[in-house]
Amino acid sequence: MTRTLIITNDFPPRPGGIQAFVHALARHRPPGSVVVYCSTPARSDRGTWRDPEAFDIAQPFPVIRERTSVLLPGPAVRARARRIARLEECDSVLFGSAVPLGAMAAGLRRDGVRRIVALTHGHEAGWASLPGARGLLRSVGANTDTVTYLGDYTRARLARVLDPAAARRMRRLAPGVDTERFRPGAGGAELRERLDLGERPVVACVSRLVPRKGQDTLIRAWPRVRADIPDAVLLLVGGGPYRSRLEALARERGVADSVRFTGSVAWDDLPAHYDAADVFAMPCRSRNGGLDVEGLGIVFLEAAAAGLPVVAGASGGAPDAVRDGDTGHVVDPLLPGPTARRLIALLGDPAAAAAMGGRGRERVAREWTWAGAAQRLDAILG
Repeated sequence: MTRTLIITNDFPPRPGGIQAFVHALARHRPPGSVVVYCSTPARSDRGTWRDPEAFDIAQPFPVIRERTSVLLPGPAVRARARRIARLEECDSVLFGSAVPLGAMAAGLRRDGVRRIVALTHGHEAGWASLPGARGLLRSVGANTDTVTYLGDYTRARLARVLDPAAARRMRRLAPGVDTERFRPGAGGAELRERLDLGERPVVACVSRLVPRKGQDTLIRAWPRVRADIPDAVLLLVGGGPYRSRLEALARERGVADSVRFTGSVAWDDLPAHYDAADVFAMPCRSRNGGLDVEGLGIVFLEAAAAGLPVVAGASGGAPDAVRDGDTGHVVDPLLPGPTARRLIALLGDPAAAAAMGGRGRERVAREWTWAGAAQRLDAILG
């Protein structure tokens, strides 16, 4: 049986989509086949998750943490990774992100690791346009057996950087969704009661509050939405450094009374926050000349699994998660008008919105399962 060492900076209890992706891949490996070597989340990351020690003990595999918030491929980390691989008899390595940790691939290969795979996400696709990062990505591609990609957008960006042989070895590996957790009836009614939402129409956005995610576009669109749907509520789920600016924008636009900020939400409570909504919207956008893009957006898939129609911004690979016009809509994220029009149409026709959400859930159950992702990883690891 292949025994895999996962080396990653992106792992719970630090929250985030990549963290959830890597963790789920680890949990879906055969028993006894995984060891995780990762960083330790800073204390500021621990608010809505268990402490690392309690989290690690609960996992069905060993978790070895370096006492640093970021693993970098320096001499000490390289030496420890090679030592863990030897002591744990790991014959394969999976890097949670290709850059920068994939720079350790050549040394691990010399120590006898048979198979090396590097995951990529949105940030690698952005970095592919930077000269220094391009060289590192090309080196990672040359020294690993497979570089994975999320969808057509990320593959196209990365394939231009890798040498032709590495580009031919690329394989798609995208996250799945647990449709038993994210589903209609997952506690939304109780949450609505707790938040005193009653039967009001709700648009939810689940994400960190940062400029790229587009919560400001939602707030700019909200006066037009309220003009047509006066009792609508915008539920912004998540914490982040942009919150004070978003709160100020809501006051400036005169909609503060209908915009609710939940702050950070525990992982176990996320399904209820989707289930409390009628529509999901995150008009994410690309920033910094394309360096900061949405790789895929697992929140769009979680929302679809919850039976919600989705409004997504046209950033990076986000359109891969939405079948435009069928399971949701893809909008220009820089303009509030397109977002407002789509939200008004969906909130104004609940039957059509529910049908669109139902098609989204069917698609996720068919195409975006963790069982499918686990099978693809099995094949990639050989």
